[in-house]
Amino acid sequence: MSVKHPIIAITGSSGAGTSTVMQAFHHVFRRENLKAQIIEGDSFHRFDRMAMRGVMKEQEAKGNTNFSHFGPEANLLDELEQLFKDYGRDGTGKVRKYLHDAGEAEPYGQQPGTFIPWEDIKPGTDLMFYEGLHGGYADDKISVAKQVDLLIGVVPTINLEWIQKLHRDQKMRGYSQEAVTDTILRRMPDYVSHICPQFGRTHVNFQRVPIVDTSNPFMARDIPTADESMVVIRFANPKGIDFQYLMSMLHDSMMTRPNTLVVPGGKMGLAMQMIFTPMILRLMDQKRRA
Repeated sequence: MSVKHPIIAITGSSGAGTSTVMQAFHHVFRRENLKAQIIEGDSFHRFDRMAMRGVMKEQEAKGNTNFSHFGPEANLLDELEQLFKDYGRDGTGKVRKYLHDAGEAEPYGQQPGTFIPWEDIKPGTDLMFYEGLHGGYADDKISVAKQVDLLIGVVPTINLEWIQKLHRDQKMRGYSQEAVTDTILRRMPDYVSHICPQFGRTHVNFQRVPIVDTSNPFMARDIPTADESMVVIRFANPKGIDFQYLMSMLHDSMMTRPNTLVVPGGKMGLAMQMIFTPMILRLMDQKRRA
C-alpha cells in the first residue's frame, strides 16, 4: 500500500460485470480530473492464446484437466505483485497489453491473442487502476492484495455468472454450449481455490443477484437484465459510510445487515460513483499531504 502512489484494484472473473465498475470509475476519474494508469489483468497471463491452448493440451495429457487462467500457474503473479510494489514505491513499473481481438491487434501489426512488448509506465499518473482476475490474490509466498489501497470485488451469483458466460461465448465467440460447459467445469477447482478467497480480502463487494428464475443456467434464453436484479454491497469496514444518505439517494434500497446495502440493479453504476468518489478523493488528499 502507498500514500503517494495509490492503487485501486477490481477483482472478478470474466463476465462478472467488472466492465460496469470500470465505466463508473472512468466517470469519477474524468470528473475529478485524475490521470489513472490502467492495468488489464489479461496482460499478466503467462501464455498468449495459442501457447495457452498448447499448454492445456499438455496438461490434459498429464491428467490435469483443470488447468485454467483462474489458477496461479497460468499467470505472472510474481510480476503483478512486483508492479504494484514498484508503483507504490515511486510510481514506476513495467506493463504490457494483451490484444484481445483484430481491432486491438491491427495498430500493432500483431495477431489477436498476443502481447505487446513490456514497456515502462509513463510518469505523472495520479493512481493505478487494475481490473482482472487476481487483484486480491494471496498465498504463502506472494500477496498482490497487500499492495492494494482500495480492493473491490465484483461477483454475480454463480448461476448468473454461468448464464453470462454461456451467452457471451456462444453468441460472440461461436462456441458450442458443450465447449463452454467444459470450460466452466475445468475452471471450477481454481475458482473455488483462488478466486473465491479474494472476495474475503476486499474492502467492498458488489454481488448482482437476479430476481428471476436462474435455477437451470444451461437452458436460460436470456441474461437477466439490470432491472431484473438487485445488487448486494458489502463493506468490510462500514465505519464512515453514510448509509442513510445513500438510501435517500438510491431509491428502493435497503440495509440487510449493519455492513450491507442492497440497491436495485439498474442503480449499480450510480451507487459505485456515490460510494467511491469520496474514497478516491480521500486517497488523493492523503497523496497531496504526503
